[in-house]
Amino acid sequence: MKRVVLAVVFGMWAWWAQAESLPDFTDLVEKQAATVVNISATTNAHPTANNNSGQPSLQEGDPMLDFFRRFGIPMMPGPGQQGGPVGESRAMGSGFIVSQDGYILTNTHVVQGADEVLVTLQDKREFKAKVIGVDRKTDVAVLKIDATGLPAAKIGDSSKVRVGEWVVAIGSPFGFESTVTKGIVSAKGRSLPQETLVPFIQTDVPINPGNSGGPLFNMKGEVIGINSQIYSRTGGFMGLSFAIPIDVALQVSDQLRATGKVSRGWLGVVIQEVTKELADSFGLGKPRGALVVSVQKGAPADKAGIHPSDIILRFDGKPINTQEDLPRVVSGTKAGSKVSVQVWRKGATLDVAVVVGEMPAEKSAQNETPAGKRHQAGASGKLGLSLVDLTADQRKELDINSGVLVEEAFGAAAKAGLQNGDVILSINNTEIHSVQEFNQALSRLDPKKMLALLVRRGDGSQFMTLKPE
Repeated sequence: MKRVVLAVVFGMWAWWAQAESLPDFTDLVEKQAATVVNISATTNAHPTANNNSGQPSLQEGDPMLDFFRRFGIPMMPGPGQQGGPVGESRAMGSGFIVSQDGYILTNTHVVQGADEVLVTLQDKREFKAKVIGVDRKTDVAVLKIDATGLPAAKIGDSSKVRVGEWVVAIGSPFGFESTVTKGIVSAKGRSLPQETLVPFIQTDVPINPGNSGGPLFNMKGEVIGINSQIYSRTGGFMGLSFAIPIDVALQVSDQLRATGKVSRGWLGVVIQEVTKELADSFGLGKPRGALVVSVQKGAPADKAGIHPSDIILRFDGKPINTQEDLPRVVSGTKAGSKVSVQVWRKGATLDVAVVVGEMPAEKSAQNETPAGKRHQAGASGKLGLSLVDLTADQRKELDINSGVLVEEAFGAAAKAGLQNGDVILSINNTEIHSVQEFNQALSRLDPKKMLALLVRRGDGSQFMTLKPE
């Protein structure tokens, strides 16, 4: 009997100890929920074509299309949505008040292109909002409502966020206002496809359509991020949520409020990740930096003398550890600033002075990222390549002065991903103009080491590694 009593007592103590260790979110929610708003963005009727799927055909650039893409939601047809004029569409989202005089932060994909934006406060007051500015590259938008004395959210420091700490989201998933969900920070500095300027905070906080633009709070009740998107294979929450760090959002917000647009630094290079194989082939001790694949003619990098095959290790004193670091650091640098760029070139570091340009408005964030196309190369025999010289017409068509054409890829080259029609521009930083030059350069290299080949395919170029068999 005594053992049974002891077991029960121990079990109750263990439960109490566990309960005591769990965080209490009630005070946080009571104090901060009033700073969160519900956003309804209405877009007037637009024509849409018939389709065989029975689903509406949204035009490219439609904010609703961006909304669906971010959350992986099937577009379900409504009454009168097949062909011809359709009824107005409405996007639901969240936001939060950042000043007592009515400035609000939310996501661009919630409000962009909307004909009318309505903001509903926790006390049910409703206001028509003016869109002060939007930035698609970071998905940050600033709204303004005509009100004063509003409760403003406390702003935290996203640089101090720690992986594993508790966080809370408040928003309106599926229109259910003031919904509270919780979780932990799963990772920091995440890069997402085509989102190269934002080092996302990854969490496991349940986020659903309608949470977009809402705040992510730390346990101090401070906003550390804007909930932006999820990763899902089903369209529903699967444990992967991503928030825009509040320091990034505020940098964008300040510019939008001041000028209505965002100015970013620009270098004018296409880059790729430095793999272990590439690091070995370039004589770099370990994989780090951003490898320059090509330099845009007349761009700041071109004027400063940065070359293809340079590996950028530092920019304005900031280390570039991975490819993703460079676009973020460059874009955050004021246009016109003169900075020092440290590059790795032919086995040694070199400091280059660069005057940072302004990113052209029509350029996307991908200007500072890899072209996303694969290219391989090689010679005959152990490399598995059959090469031919380019004709004058081919060089003119491709707008290049160097390179040899891959007539056939087999063996090691085929395994590496080389394809017929690829053009090899250089081998281990040596520019190639003919098959003879390629073979001569190859003969001077260590046959046991990895080769770094700059290959062109279509409109893009990229460094590839190839090891002879």
